[in-house]
Amino acid sequence: MTKPKVSDEAVRRATGRDWAEWCQLLDSEGARDMAHPDIASLVHEKFKAPPWWSQMVSVGYEQIRGLRVLHQKGAAFEISRSKTFAAPVARVYRAWTSAADRKRWLSDPEIDVTRATANKSVRFAWVDGKTRAEASFVDKGDKTAVTVAHFKLGSATAASRMKVYWGRQLENLAAHLESSAVRRRA
Repeated sequence: MTKPKVSDEAVRRATGRDWAEWCQLLDSEGARDMAHPDIASLVHEKFKAPPWWSQMVSVGYEQIRGLRVLHQKGAAFEISRSKTFAAPVARVYRAWTSAADRKRWLSDPEIDVTRATANKSVRFAWVDGKTRAEASFVDKGDKTAVTVAHFKLGSATAASRMKVYWGRQLENLAAHLESSAVRRRA
């Protein structure tokens, strides 16, 4: 069993029921034997939860009942990590798209960039040849928020490992951006 990310209070505020009530209700509807899309449809159509909350309730229910583990998305797993940097978006974006820059901060810099939208996102095939990831950028003026999502991971263990990995890489990127800013000022 995994505890849902959303608190009892939040799910009650949004849907009128807490996790215990949702579990009892969905158990009585046979949800333990349903596929995820069917549970989400039931929550939305029969119990009138808004679409986003229908998904959240379904995932939370599946986690509580041991039908889904943390980071699981269907048969695979996915994680994300975010960090805000004290650097303009163009500089942060370049740190991802320039192979020379990547070698200075990314432990596995030989990614295969498959799609890039300037100052918005970079999609890439991971070095394992099996999984994919994406870095998304949000311009906050003199700061930039970056979210890295890594998809199609094969297990909960792999997901946990990559969550730690990307946390470290974002710290490496922060140090790289800071050191390059210091060099430019000098």
